[in-house]
Amino acid sequence: MNSQQTWFITGASRGLGLELTRQLLRQGHRVAATSRDVAGLRRAVDADGAEFLPLAADLGSEASVAEAVNAAVERFGRIDVVVNNAGYGQLGALEELTDGDARANFDVNVFGTLNVIRQVMPRLRAQGGGHVINVSSIAGMVGGFPGWGVYCATKFAVEGLSEALAAEAAPFGVRVTVVEPGYFRTDFLSSGSLRLPAGKLNDYTLVRDSEAYHEEQMRGNQPGDPAKAAAAIIRVASEPQPPLHLLLGRDAHDMAASKLQSLSDEIARWKDLTLSTGFAEAAA
Repeated sequence: MNSQQTWFITGASRGLGLELTRQLLRQGHRVAATSRDVAGLRRAVDADGAEFLPLAADLGSEASVAEAVNAAVERFGRIDVVVNNAGYGQLGALEELTDGDARANFDVNVFGTLNVIRQVMPRLRAQGGGHVINVSSIAGMVGGFPGWGVYCATKFAVEGLSEALAAEAAPFGVRVTVVEPGYFRTDFLSSGSLRLPAGKLNDYTLVRDSEAYHEEQMRGNQPGDPAKAAAAIIRVASEPQPPLHLLLGRDAHDMAASKLQSLSDEIARWKDLTLSTGFAEAAA
């Protein structure tokens, strides 16, 4: 990239956020990176210099997020690209998961993202531009995964708020991209990034099969390369007209295409009933 940018990245101590941080620093950009464990973040990134600012932040606390954003602006003068990457997976049938399980997943995946958006948008509006990149999932476009209902719900929410933010922020020169990765070989399926229900119901065989599949077959064998995913996000941030939706991975592409075809077919099949629900036009 031709010019130095300042990036603000959440969830930077592991996975895609860590890979992004490393690549950006190698390319000479400035990175304010957040984590609950700032010491672990420093060890993981293993970089010194004025271009790297590790920050401790609790995304569930808007005050904590505000402190991190203010620290980034104080150090670097501005923020050009915001990456809402922090989040975790919640597995379990909807009946199995407690209210606390569901709310905790929304608190991080959705409300944490909203906390960041509320704190960075005044800065981006004032400077007349910027780019907000929200990391969703193919599970934010396709929901038919047994056991992933709450996680899908959080990512569907990220999709919706991202589309609305894009419309709201456009007049201020602020661009928005929502990223929908498929399976990438990060630690997303590890115990630190994936939670299971405390009370499992044996009747949900499809959910138990999903748990076993992700534990025994998918973990460590994900087809996506996180280094290439990070490079794709960096490229998109340099585009004058970036996409609103960015699918990453062949699996994500194929699942999204299948969903679009299925949705199109269903809309067409039920078109007559759909159109029949309006008020009858008065006879001439």
